[in-house]
Amino acid sequence: MPSDSEHWDRVFLQTEDSSLGWYEASSSQTLALLGLIPGWEESTIFIAGAGASVLIEETLSRGANLVINDISVEALNRVKSRLSANGRDVVWLCQDISRPIQQPLPEIDLWIDRAVLHFLTDEQDILGYFENVTSVLGSGSHVLFAQFALTGAPTCSGLTLHRYSVDELSARLGTSFTLVSQFDYIYINPAGDPRPYIYALFRREL
Repeated sequence: MPSDSEHWDRVFLQTEDSSLGWYEASSSQTLALLGLIPGWEESTIFIAGAGASVLIEETLSRGANLVINDISVEALNRVKSRLSANGRDVVWLCQDISRPIQQPLPEIDLWIDRAVLHFLTDEQDILGYFENVTSVLGSGSHVLFAQFALTGAPTCSGLTLHRYSVDELSARLGTSFTLVSQFDYIYINPAGDPRPYIYALFRREL
């Protein structure tokens, strides 16, 4: 059985960006929530899974600084090739986000995860993920999730998913985080299939 990194390396080697099951040409839903954070354009953002996300260019173009993580070196190489002419400094991280982050990071103002967390199904991996979130985010920072909703498909990219409600996200973050805004969204994937998502933005108060 291939490791998680081998699985995702193969996915990114074999599939064009626009054919990936989570690809979207616009990050308008995420940007709508970012608009609720005053001055987010000057923040340092941790993107939990780089993948093929156009959010990377959209946030860089608005002035944000990025820490870009993915478990797949092939995914990161693809993003690096897209940004080669950008000239902006980016911190690159290639690791399983359920494991402790060893690399020194700048102060993170905002953690964004679109379609990463729901691939973690082992309870210890989920706990490790949230330990990373709480360890890198300080008072006044934010975390933004976009995950498969409870009514969403049970699998994606050949893998079983852990689908989420806002209540579960809130419980796993703990009492130091408060919900700023949330909404349901039906994403239409490149194959034309509807995929129910939940979007949620939390602020850390303590």
